[in-house]
Amino acid sequence: MKEYKVLTQKDKWFSGKFDPAVLEQAINSYANQGWEVKTATTAQIPGFGGPREECLIILEREV
Repeated sequence: MKEYKVLTQKDKWFSGKFDPAVLEQAINSYANQGWEVKTATTAQIPGFGGPREECLIILEREV
């Protein structure tokens, strides 16, 4: 059986500001818990000022 986690720019790791170095720390921290990056993509999220792109990283691990 597998378990999945979605990591986004709104995750607690980023404190409202996306930073690639912090993303690396987050992925490494999750890797220590057995998570592996399955895929990464962007999605258009609707907003008041128009749509914005958000990074989505899908993590997977065996349970």
